[in-house]
Amino acid sequence: MKNHAESPTKIRYQYQMADEARLQTAHGVWGGINPQGEIEMNFYHESDDLPPYSEQIIAPDGSIGHEIMPEEQEVRVVNRFIHSRVLLNYHTARAMLEWLEEQVAILEEEGPTNMYETPMDIEQ
Repeated sequence: MKNHAESPTKIRYQYQMADEARLQTAHGVWGGINPQGEIEMNFYHESDDLPPYSEQIIAPDGSIGHEIMPEEQEVRVVNRFIHSRVLLNYHTARAMLEWLEEQVAILEEEGPTNMYETPMDIEQ
């Protein structure tokens, strides 16, 4: 019989994916240290602002012509859509930093991948 005072020799982590978990693209992150001393990260992806409208000319024969956009603006507008917010305590942030450094080192060791050299079963 095992003594309850003994510490286990292993910990097993089992992973489950929440049904609402979705893969997100992150073009960047914005945040900092919040008042509780946690690191707050707001992940976002970027895209150009959609025009308020577009129009197409209809020719006398009924064919559709080219698309007309509103006049060009002087300022390029880029939308940053924040899709995920994450709070990390110091210990988790330190572990994540080490993990990211390991992953970047692996990528640097292997060299950049070229997505077009990978054989894919997708017809184009």
